[in-house]
Amino acid sequence: MADSHKRKKRRSMSEINVVPYVDVTLVLLVIFMVTAPLLTQGVQVELPKAASEPMAGDNKEPLVVTVNKQGNYFVNIGDEQEKPIDNDVLVARVAAVLRNQPGTPVMVRGDKDVNYGKVVTAMALLQKAGAPNVGLVTETPESVKK
Repeated sequence: MADSHKRKKRRSMSEINVVPYVDVTLVLLVIFMVTAPLLTQGVQVELPKAASEPMAGDNKEPLVVTVNKQGNYFVNIGDEQEKPIDNDVLVARVAAVLRNQPGTPVMVRGDKDVNYGKVVTAMALLQKAGAPNVGLVTETPESVKK
């Protein structure tokens, strides 16, 4: 009985140990840093250099048709954006987007080494799909950049 009187009552600890939370946060940070570069998609093209003003936009996501060096067409909609498509599929996809979202800006990214006729054909196909205006994507030359 003497032991029971000498025991001290334990007080509950009211502090939060944040070390595990910091560890989890750092692990998540590393995971996001590693995976972020892998999420970028697209077809590698070398854009021609041109001194031009950017288009005035209404903050709509543009529909971009890419023509690579080999003259293949790619469009930035759908599941397989990195898979070349033929003329009929291009017209069908663009027409579907323009029907569902009228006023969507349409852009053409043509590689600087592609045959000019392939870019003109892409623009004609876009016109056939119902695009009223088509913009061309270029890079600003280093000498013109400010």
